[in-house]
Amino acid sequence: MPEWISVEEAQTAPGLRLVLTAGVPGPWGEAAKAIFHVKGLACPRVAQFAGQPNPALMAWTGEINAPQAILDDEPSRAHWSSLILLGERLAPDKPLVPEDPEQRAQMFGLLHELAGEGGLGWSRRLMLFSPLMELAPDHPGRQSVAPMAERYGYSKEASERAPERVADILGLMANQWSRQREAGHNYLIGDRLSALDLYWAAFAALIEPLPHEVCPMPAGLRAGYSQSHPTLDAALDTALLDHRQRIYDEWLELPIDLGPGFRP
Repeated sequence: MPEWISVEEAQTAPGLRLVLTAGVPGPWGEAAKAIFHVKGLACPRVAQFAGQPNPALMAWTGEINAPQAILDDEPSRAHWSSLILLGERLAPDKPLVPEDPEQRAQMFGLLHELAGEGGLGWSRRLMLFSPLMELAPDHPGRQSVAPMAERYGYSKEASERAPERVADILGLMANQWSRQREAGHNYLIGDRLSALDLYWAAFAALIEPLPHEVCPMPAGLRAGYSQSHPTLDAALDTALLDHRQRIYDEWLELPIDLGPGFRP
């Protein structure tokens, strides 16, 4: 497993460093790990802590969130597309972006539906915030998530719209996977592994997390990720979960590494 280091240690380390949330298998971070792992880009993992001010990280990179990738003295890259393109630049011999321009455009469009603002991850996160945000304003549970919920545009109306949005994206992914299988392909775009396969594998955890033995996580977080909804249940093609499992089995790290000091 790659080494985990502190922000202070990372600031003086050369080369590539990947900032990840310790103790949490968040889909954006797991997808970034997957990109670098498949490309063989070994780098230390820098611990960020969810819901904390992370002042040293903010002072260093100008960002408090994870994931982030920092290469030498270049500016931090925090957007999901920037992380993919950095991987392409550093390891072009293991491409995860199609050469065909139509496939490339389609892949980045579907990736936005998974990882972009208003996408599956964003909308599912609003659903997870909802039970806690309905508590009394002075309840510790509400206070623990309120700053993050507000940062990501939480409102009661937005959380009520979120299941339909997630279901629409699940339907979109199911149709794409069905077309690919009908064409005799084993991947979500074209005829080889792409970033879309890796991002789907990571973001599927928000619908059905991997088992505890390969992905230990705090009990409360697992309960949230596993929170069912009839609209999502109706939209999910379980063949997509089978594909997620195959991607993990053939390409990715198991068990999942959650970083320093984590105990399930």
